[in-house]
Amino acid sequence: MCTSYLIFLIEILHGEESLTSISGLLSQGTTFSFEFYPPRTEKGAKQLMTTMEHLLPYNPSFISITYGAGGSSREQTLEIVKELKYNTRSTILPHLTCIGHTRNEIEELVNQYVDIGITDILALHGDQPRNSAPLTEGDFKFATDLIEFLRINYDLSLGVAAHTEGHPAASSYSTDLEHQSSKIRTADFAITQFFFDVNHYILFREEMKKRKVFIPIIPGIIPVTNPAEIDRMIRLAGGTFPQKLWEEINNASDQESKQRIGINHSIQLVKQLLKAGAPGIHFYPMNRWQETEQLLQYLDFNSH
Repeated sequence: MCTSYLIFLIEILHGEESLTSISGLLSQGTTFSFEFYPPRTEKGAKQLMTTMEHLLPYNPSFISITYGAGGSSREQTLEIVKELKYNTRSTILPHLTCIGHTRNEIEELVNQYVDIGITDILALHGDQPRNSAPLTEGDFKFATDLIEFLRINYDLSLGVAAHTEGHPAASSYSTDLEHQSSKIRTADFAITQFFFDVNHYILFREEMKKRKVFIPIIPGIIPVTNPAEIDRMIRLAGGTFPQKLWEEINNASDQESKQRIGINHSIQLVKQLLKAGAPGIHFYPMNRWQETEQLLQYLDFNSH
């Protein structure tokens, strides 16, 4: 990542660093947060700069940074985490995947995070890369193995991923609920993959409670503006898209109308989730700012 990118971050993000873990933030009230991913190109870096310039002044409770398959974005993730940690008031949540990694590799990276004051890790198994040779399992077969290692060796607040409609690789929804409940109960909080119907979240939360899982489950929301893009992501991550909404967007006469329909749906979804008692809202801006900022403004997430 270019030096000018880091200088830009320092210029726009200056603030007191947060010392509060996500567990602590959730105990204090409703959170809102963003996920960003390390850009792969100079164009992508510039886009992320602009997105951060628009969204970070809203002072999100925390910011998560993704981690490429098998550590493919390891250095970029670490670089962004450091800059955000030193120059924002938000808690920073690095993603950490264990697939293809040895214990020593995980330990080395986590030690670097701890040294700069990171209090939280999102512990994931990780996916196989799509355009290269498959990764070996490494020293951690499941995300729960990674969580156990982190619990024993570090004093961290640990999060995991949740799939409200079931993991795409699961043999059945009921089997997946058992697997997810076993994983989620080992963590301090969970963040869901995006979904588009509040009932998916409510049902999933109730299924977890039936299995004695009571940790905060933060719903993940992606602004709906491009059905084709959403469809590609659903095929990769699983889930469903409301047929009625799909038809309304595709039948709209112009792009502005399509965007308005999608944003209105996202606004209503966030309202429904908060009314249902969601502990926070985790936004997936896809490194873009326009749609998410519209949501923040309408929902009165005031910048300050």
